[in-house]
Amino acid sequence: MKKQQKNKKRKVAIVIPAYNEEKRIGNTLKIYSDFFKKVKDTEYEILVVINNTKDNTEKIVKSYSDKNKRIKYINLVKGGKGYAIVEGFALESKKDFDLIGFVDADSSTSPEAFHELVENINNYDGIIGNRWSKKAKITKRQTLLRQSASRIFNFIVKSLFFINYEDTQCGAKIFRKKVIEKIYDKIYITQWAFDVNLLYLCKVYGFKIREFPTVWEDKGDSKLHVIKSSLKMFFGILRLRLINSPFRYFIKLYDKMPESVKVNHRVIG
Repeated sequence: MKKQQKNKKRKVAIVIPAYNEEKRIGNTLKIYSDFFKKVKDTEYEILVVINNTKDNTEKIVKSYSDKNKRIKYINLVKGGKGYAIVEGFALESKKDFDLIGFVDADSSTSPEAFHELVENINNYDGIIGNRWSKKAKITKRQTLLRQSASRIFNFIVKSLFFINYEDTQCGAKIFRKKVIEKIYDKIYITQWAFDVNLLYLCKVYGFKIREFPTVWEDKGDSKLHVIKSSLKMFFGILRLRLINSPFRYFIKLYDKMPESVKVNHRVIG
């Protein structure tokens, strides 16, 4: 592993998308800020992107931001997880950071595990957590149904996009600033295909992304309905595949599908 130059601190921006996270965001901000305060070779900033929340998420985040200048936040009036992350990328890419990443608001990825990704990016352009590696440490697993849906989704992604990652959906990813600057305004924002879109663009532009076994814990309180979300994820990646193919006109057929299976999307740029 390549060591940091003496006396030079690594600058890391951590984007956290948050939708109705009043029960979990406070703990996440506490453990992340407490941990990174102790990391001597790293300067950090946490940007919470609150997206169309309907609870007290903003109030809680503001209370932490008032106490710690390294915790910042914005509140969007619309958009899903992918939309929120891209808005965070757009803001952080204009600042003096070496690395820009994102993590889920539920702290399924601990700050120690996130920092391990930072430490192991080495000469790669990005690094993503892999929960399916034999070396990964899963302290609490998802239900069998969710695991099965995840493996089917991964197989479809590999077949459609030829990106050989075992875990495209882990909510812990870090990239060098040059990667974010190049691709953030080219991402087709879909709630369900965001991670695939992000990694596919990295492939298109020739960036080398490392997959790394991570430590992860299923929090067990996901609001997602497995069957419905799986259908939306499938149609999301299908739309993304069509957008990046000579058959873009088939999207018109997709747009005529029932709203119950369509995916909200927005194009930035």
